This record gives sequence, structure tokens and C-alpha cells, in this order.
Amino acid sequence: MPTIAPDGDLYVSPLYLAGCTVTGDPALAPLLDHGFALHDDELANVYVSSPQRHIRLGYLPEGPDNTLWKVAVHADPFGPPHWMPTFDTPTPTELVTAFTTALATSYTKGPDTYLSGTAHPNDQALRPLTQAGWTRTDTWAATLFTAPDQLAGLTYSRQLPSSQAELHFDTHRWLLWGGQDGYSSRWYASFTSRTPIHLIAATTARLADPAPVLRYAPEVPSRNRGAAHITPVTPPVPTPLDVRRASAARARTTIPRAVVRAPTVATASGPSAVLPGRTFRRR
Repeated sequence: MPTIAPDGDLYVSPLYLAGCTVTGDPALAPLLDHGFALHDDELANVYVSSPQRHIRLGYLPEGPDNTLWKVAVHADPFGPPHWMPTFDTPTPTELVTAFTTALATSYTKGPDTYLSGTAHPNDQALRPLTQAGWTRTDTWAATLFTAPDQLAGLTYSRQLPSSQAELHFDTHRWLLWGGQDGYSSRWYASFTSRTPIHLIAATTARLADPAPVLRYAPEVPSRNRGAAHITPVTPPVPTPLDVRRASAARARTTIPRAVVRAPTVATASGPSAVLPGRTFRRR
């Protein structure tokens, strides 16, 4: 699958205020490029799975709740998920793409890489936020990070929840969030305890990246616009070749053409009495 170039008419930063794009294709592409199968349903939800069915992803614009993306990774294809992240509808698509890109790379290295979360220290996932100047707060219960503008954050719980609580209830070991408070502007992304740290680190690194992203104006949540840095995309300057082509196109559309007038039909006063049409010509 070819790389999908970003598109839009606005540059928006920081990323966590930009909202999601209208299509999820950029986040699906890394997995499809590695041989994952794609299926959909009658509601336009999309499902992607690895050839061995150990990795499953759902893109759920018509799902039952506000979760747009779900990933489930299984040690046994018929068993419960070994770990699972979720991303809400307003989550910037670039965050999901960073995660799926790292997941696709891990998939090529074998199950030990994408199943285990113990090969890397937790600080690897926190370091990008520290380097970006986010404020860190440590309590007995959690480590918290907050963006300089207070509009994004991370919570890492020091308490290890049970697998059942993580998979079936609103309990999170890792929680990212961003945007102004509100249904269509505030997003959340969660990762269960066994999620490999290097995959979370790929996501936090993208979250901390200050580079602006492209969006179409309707994609930017209205509540976030006042706090975001938004710059319209400057249209490209036409080249001399573009100018010549445009001039030629205008010339083709302005060539005078002969106009043939339609025949004029005269109608008599009596019912159903129609006289033959007469064509009038210029003398």
C-alpha cells in the first residue's frame, strides 16, 4: 500500500489540539504494508488482522461508543488479549499512526518483541515528555505529566490492576489525554499493563513533537481552535509552465462558436391546433 501523503488547508500545532483526520487510512497503512488482512462490515467499520491472527485492529467509526480504534494482541488467537490499547474518536490520527508503525516493525521481529512489555524500562515512554518540557509530578499512586499549556497529559498508575479490570472496566495503567474538556475536543488513549513500552514510547514521542500537522478546517475541534496555533496553508506559486497551461485552457474555452437558434413554434388559438415550426434566418 503506498504511503499516504498528509493533506489539508491548515497547519495546526500542538498535535494534541488538532483532532483526527476524516480518514483512518494513514494509521492502517503500516499494518497493511506488512501483509495484514483487511475486512469491513455493512456499517463501514474496518478490521485488520495479522496472518496468524495474533494481532487484531478495529477502526470503528460506527462502533458502539466513542472508541474509534481498538487493538488486541493475543498470545493465543483463541485466548483473551495479552494487551490492548484504545484511542478515542478525537485522537489525532498521527498518534495512532506512530503506534501502528512501531507495532508493524515489532511484528517483523517476532512474537517476543510485540508480546512482551518487560524488555524496556517505563522511563523510556516518559522520556519524550520530559525532554519536551512537560511538568512531571510523582505521587504514591501515579506519575503525572502535563503539557506546558495544561491541555494534554499522561498518567501512569503505580497500582497494577487485574487483567479483567483492564480489559473489561474503566481501569487504565497508562492514560494519555489532550484537548479542551468536551465530547468532541477531549480525547483519551489507554494502554494496558502488558503493552510493550517501546510502543507506548513511540506514541509519546509523537505526542511531544512540536511540528505542526495538516488539517482541513472542519477537522479541528471548535473548542481547541482558540488555544491552537493555526496557520493557513499558502497556495503554491504557479510555475511558468502552469501559467502557459492555464492560458491555453482559457483560450480553448473562449473560442466563439456558431449559435443555432431553436425553431420557433407558433400555436393557434384553437385547441390542439399546432402549426408547423418555421425557422428564421438572418438576411
